[in-house]
Amino acid sequence: MNRMPLRSLAAVAVLATACALGTEPQITESLLPAFQSVPPGFSNATSSFAGDSATGNPEWGPQGRHGGRGHGPGRGMGPGAGFGSFMMGGGLGGLFMGHGFGPGFGRGRHGDLRYLPGDCDYDSSSGRVVCEPETRNGLTITRSAAYYDADGQLQTGFDSLTTNTINLQIGVSGTRIRRDGDTSTLQHASDRTVSGLAPGSTQRTVDGTSAGEETTVGTNDQGHFTALRIIGDTIQGVVIPVEAGTRIYPVAGTVIRSMQATVTYDGQDPVTSSRREVITYDGSDTATIVITHDGETKTCTFTLPRGRLACP
Repeated sequence: MNRMPLRSLAAVAVLATACALGTEPQITESLLPAFQSVPPGFSNATSSFAGDSATGNPEWGPQGRHGGRGHGPGRGMGPGAGFGSFMMGGGLGGLFMGHGFGPGFGRGRHGDLRYLPGDCDYDSSSGRVVCEPETRNGLTITRSAAYYDADGQLQTGFDSLTTNTINLQIGVSGTRIRRDGDTSTLQHASDRTVSGLAPGSTQRTVDGTSAGEETTVGTNDQGHFTALRIIGDTIQGVVIPVEAGTRIYPVAGTVIRSMQATVTYDGQDPVTSSRREVITYDGSDTATIVITHDGETKTCTFTLPRGRLACP
């Protein structure tokens, strides 16, 4: 299956290793707001993060000396807020919480993935349906899809009778001047495969990756800074029943999510905070999530569908 390169995945792999080894034993609370949302434009990609960067949420940036620029919904969280109070990136996407696929495949924020938006044509050299780039709010979005039947044979487009697997690839890039006057450079990509779409299938399997990078350069009352936020996930064999009258929450598979935030002021050492969440589905109505934040690890759970995060 032809896949586009995800340049940011290397950074995410480094992040996952750093989280496994641990960094500082105490959570860097000043950077907690960075984990409450997703970078601008990231919601155009497919991922397990529920945050919608198109809804006008506050843009993340470092606080100044007087706490006056702590953008993001996590501002003001008290000690210990790193565990038990939230899942990063705006939460866990509905597909992975038990909301199901809905009446079609992939309906919702990303549309019906059987039919790509915009001007799209089959490209015989790549074996993919490729769409013309779309530019919106300073960001360029590219999309392409590949379709396969149950025998793994490539198709030139979606066929409601024979298509069993869809692979969707999305890229997002650009530079934006933020409302506060700072400049953010963005580079995101996602690659998702869903199988089990053929008529008569009783379950669908989701695999994929996403990776994003946001670099912001600006000034506050503490000085000139560079803020870097890295986000990504890996979805491995997540199985979701679709047969009428059955459970629609995931019954197998793993979702690995990572974020890292780093702020560097001119002439000062960088300050970094990292978070990793590993969600495991075992067929029961309780999912396990292992959270590692700045080297400290806790094992939590949430009840499916739509349960709240519970940590000891």
